[in-house]
Amino acid sequence: MRLLPLRQAVAGTLAAVLLAGCGASVAGTDGTAPTSSSSSSSATAVATSDGTTVEDVLDDDVEVETGDTAYDEADATAITLSGSGAESESDAVTVQDGTVTISTAGTYVLTGDLTGQVVVDSPGDGVVRLVLDDATITSETTAAIDVVDAESVVVVLADGSSNALADATTYADSSDDAPTGTLYSTADLTIGGTGSLTVTGNSNNGIVGKDGLVITGGTIDVTSVDDGILGKDYLVLSHGTVTVDAVGDAFKSDNTEDAGAGFVLIEGGELTVTSQDDGIKGVQVLVSGGTVDVAGSTEALEGSLIVIDGGDLELHSADDGINAASSDDSAATDGQPGGEMAADESLHLYVNGGTLEVWASGDGLDSNGDAAITGGDITVHGPTTDGNGALDVNGTFDVSGGTLLATGSAGMMVAPATDSAQGWIATALDATAAAGSEVVISDADGAEVATYTLAKDAASVVFSSADVEQGATYTVTVDGTSTSVTAGEAPAGGHGGPMG
Repeated sequence: MRLLPLRQAVAGTLAAVLLAGCGASVAGTDGTAPTSSSSSSSATAVATSDGTTVEDVLDDDVEVETGDTAYDEADATAITLSGSGAESESDAVTVQDGTVTISTAGTYVLTGDLTGQVVVDSPGDGVVRLVLDDATITSETTAAIDVVDAESVVVVLADGSSNALADATTYADSSDDAPTGTLYSTADLTIGGTGSLTVTGNSNNGIVGKDGLVITGGTIDVTSVDDGILGKDYLVLSHGTVTVDAVGDAFKSDNTEDAGAGFVLIEGGELTVTSQDDGIKGVQVLVSGGTVDVAGSTEALEGSLIVIDGGDLELHSADDGINAASSDDSAATDGQPGGEMAADESLHLYVNGGTLEVWASGDGLDSNGDAAITGGDITVHGPTTDGNGALDVNGTFDVSGGTLLATGSAGMMVAPATDSAQGWIATALDATAAAGSEVVISDADGAEVATYTLAKDAASVVFSSADVEQGATYTVTVDGTSTSVTAGEAPAGGHGGPMG
C-alpha cells in the first residue's frame, strides 16, 4: 500500500497563527491523552443525539424543510426593477421610496437593477418564491432582501442568469429586529436553481436564515465582513457550488438552545470557504458527501458532535483542523491557560468514511471528548511545534477501520486506545524529518506496508490500517534512519511545549 498526500498545495497562512497551549504530555499505555492544562469546559449547549452516523443523528434532529424551486412561468408575477423603483401589474407588489414590498404568497420573477430593497411581508399561508433572473439589488440603507414575514421563502436562481445582492455599509435601523445580512429571512429559506448569485455583506453577514436554510443548487459566491452564510436551526448544502470568504465564521448554524437544532449538514455539492475565524461551525457538523475545501481558517471545522460519513474534505487551519468542542462560545476555554483537560462525555468525533486531509498549525484532529474512526482515508499534516499534536483526544480514541496517517511534532503525541479493533503504530522519530523526506513502514519480514512523503516537517508518525497487526513489530524508516515499533504500544517519552 502506497500513501501519498492528496494535494500538495497549502492555502495561504493567516497572519496570526493561533496555537492552543498545552502542558507536557504523552499518550498513556491505554492510548488516552493524559491530564494537562488546556481544554474546554462542559458544554452548555450540546448535541443530544447518541447516533454515530449522519443518518442516525438526523433521526434525532429537527426536520429539514426544503422548498420546491420548480414553478410555472404562466402563473408567475413579473417585477421589473429599475433605478429606485419597479413595475408590476400585481396588487401584491407595492413600491415606495425605493422599497419593493411583496405581501402575498406566490411566484415573483425579478429582473433588472434596483437601488433599494425588496421586502417580503406575507403574513398568510403559502410559499413566496422569488425568481432572480438577471437581478441586481443594492441597498444604501439596509439589507438587499429582507423577509419580514412568510410561511416559507424559496429563492430561485433562474437558468443562465447572473444575479447580485449588496447591502449598506451601515444600516439605518440597528434595533434588535433589524436584518443582519444582505439576504435576510425570518422564515425557512431555500436557495436553488441553476443560475449564479453574488452576495456582498458590507455591514455584517452575507446570507442569514433565522429559521432553517437549505441550498439545493446554483453557483453562490458570498463575501462578508462578518459571518458568511448563517442558518439558525440548520444549514444544509445538498447541491450547488458555494464559495464563501468571511471575516467571521464562514458556514455556520448557531442555535445552541434547542435540542436537535443548530446543525450544519453537507450531503452534496461543492463548498469552498476562507475565514479569519472558523470555517464550518455548528452544534453538530455532519458530512455525508460533497466536496469541502476550507482554504484558510482559524479552526477549520468545529462542533460538539462531528460526524463524517463520506465526501472529500481538505481542511487548512491556523489552529485546530477538526475540533470537537463546546459549540457555545461563552462556555469554551479550549486553548486557554487554566482550562481542565478532563474528557467531556458530551463531545464526540466520528469518522466513518470519505477522504479527509488536514493541514493544521494547531491540533490536527482534536476532540475534548471521545473520537472513533471506523472508515475513511485520513491524512493529517500536523503542527511543527510541541505545544500541539497531530492527534489530541481527551477521552477514548478507538480505531476500528479505515486508514489513518498522522504526522507532526512529538511533544504532545496521542495514540489510539490499545484495545482498538484495528492495529496501529505510533512513534517519535530520532530527529525531526524535513518536508520531502520519505517515510517507509515495513513489517518484520521487511515487506513494505506503507510509504509516505512528508509534506511538512515532522517528528512523529501515527499509522493505522487493516494491514497492521496489533502486537507485531514494524520498522519506521525516514531518510535511512530506522525505528523499531510494536503495534499497539503507545510512545513512552516526549516533551511538551509552553502554554499558549
